[in-house]
Amino acid sequence: MDFGRLSDLRYVDFRLPPDHPETAAVLARAQAAGPVSPRIYIGCPIWTNKAWLGSYFPAGIKDSDYLHHYARQFNSIELNTTHYRIPDAPTVRKWRDAVPSSFRFCPKLPQSISHDRELYNADELTTTFCRSISGLDERLGMAFLQLPPTFGPEHLPRLERYLLDFPDYVPLAVELRHPAWYTNATVRDSVFAMLEALGKTLVLTDVAGRRDVLHQRLTTPTAFIRFNGHGLIGSDYERATAWAERIAGWLQAGLHTVYFFIHQKDIMHSPLWAQFFIEKLHALTGLEVAPPRIIPQPVQGSLF
Repeated sequence: MDFGRLSDLRYVDFRLPPDHPETAAVLARAQAAGPVSPRIYIGCPIWTNKAWLGSYFPAGIKDSDYLHHYARQFNSIELNTTHYRIPDAPTVRKWRDAVPSSFRFCPKLPQSISHDRELYNADELTTTFCRSISGLDERLGMAFLQLPPTFGPEHLPRLERYLLDFPDYVPLAVELRHPAWYTNATVRDSVFAMLEALGKTLVLTDVAGRRDVLHQRLTTPTAFIRFNGHGLIGSDYERATAWAERIAGWLQAGLHTVYFFIHQKDIMHSPLWAQFFIEKLHALTGLEVAPPRIIPQPVQGSLF
């Protein structure tokens, strides 16, 4: 994730901001609706991680086996491949059958919808996309609409119309990147309230160069978090602890589901950070999430 990435981190305040005042109300309503078994899904943006061969993946596996082995290390994925094309039915079935029933895919909406058309005249494409990913069945977690930095508050009516028409059988998270969504309190609270009213999840993005997108406003009982790390430096681990504490508090207050996606420039750092984060989260919540582990590799036999 290059959005908001900085080369100089000396002046970045990585502390998590306090919750938006409306977050507590969203969680209180979710808690009042009755108890649920919370779910935590953690993953990366891709599964074709060749650097994991011989460690987190068996050495020498075929490309077609990468997803199978990825799903034994993480229980979710930010599915970016759908941003570039809508998959056909055989591809979706292949993905579905490669992973356990407990695994969740979070497919990103095609850029032809979000970036090229900017939601304008995109109903047919959206229907095609939603029908396609619905083939994931129970392994479909939440679709993910990433709007470009050019899509600002002047397009709020278009966004509202699009979300009103979005197929209700596909859960949806929305990421707003234009700075103007956050600079004006009236605009900010209007779009937040609209997403809450429509039952759409607002994405939280923890990235160095755009702390405004870390607004800590939950609009549904689901938290969809995108974390941008910096090579396992000290602040990465401090942020892991802070996120574990914040999520533990949200779960106690009524949060139902967490999707947490890890972006590191070096993909070898993602499993290590995830291990630390999951350990902290387990200590605070008692919830079991299997951490990624280096797996034993076959050893060539010897006569002596």
